[in-house]
Amino acid sequence: MTLTEAELERYSRQLVLPDWSGAAQRRLAEAQVVLIGAGALGAPVGAYLVGAGVGRLEMVDFDVVELSNLHRQVLYSTEDLGRPKAEVAATRLAALNPSVVVAGRVERVHERNVRDLVADASLVVDCSDSFETRYSVNDACCGTGVALVEAGVLGFEGLVLSMRPGESACYRCAFPTPPPTGSVPTCREGGVLGPMAGIVGAIQALEALKLLAGVAEPLLDRILQVDGRDMGQTLVRVRRRADCPACAPVRTAAQSA
Repeated sequence: MTLTEAELERYSRQLVLPDWSGAAQRRLAEAQVVLIGAGALGAPVGAYLVGAGVGRLEMVDFDVVELSNLHRQVLYSTEDLGRPKAEVAATRLAALNPSVVVAGRVERVHERNVRDLVADASLVVDCSDSFETRYSVNDACCGTGVALVEAGVLGFEGLVLSMRPGESACYRCAFPTPPPTGSVPTCREGGVLGPMAGIVGAIQALEALKLLAGVAEPLLDRILQVDGRDMGQTLVRVRRRADCPACAPVRTAAQSA
């Protein structure tokens, strides 16, 4: 892949980074990313991945734009109320970078379709807001060998975890079972500040770029916890569990050789 003059200009600020390179840019351009959820986290993740030059981005979301979304879901405007988020987001992001293939898929993610949704991806970024979806996406990524960046945000707090199946701890290793129903408030119940979602989404996008381009050190076997009240950050070490039903059966490259 040879970058055009326009691409050299578009990506010039990342191409000059010591950690980046033309090879990293090529790896990014060849990647296919599936983004689950086009809301508060998905909006900044999508914008940063498309801006950086990912090859293809498919955004999967079944919801429509609501008035209560607009204080934090920065891809949408008042004129978009009632329209499918996936379609609006795809249109906006395609305009940001015409060289990227952006697709919007209006579909609810569940156990019956999630494996097909992620199977052909280079990477999945889970920006969903339900534990059921998170566990389904994690298990499907383990089963198909697709890398994953997982995150959540509520109130002033957020967390991010990256995973390579067979190499690092998965979401289910860190949290073996979902919390009891009703024990964790939803965003509607507990609230969230818009900038907090932007911070966590930006970290998710950074993790995705690291994994796709093969640069720097992604959050493998570590969970980053961010507290926006005092900007405290905590790294929690996690490890693969031998009895994890999702990733324990996944063979490492060394085991497969």
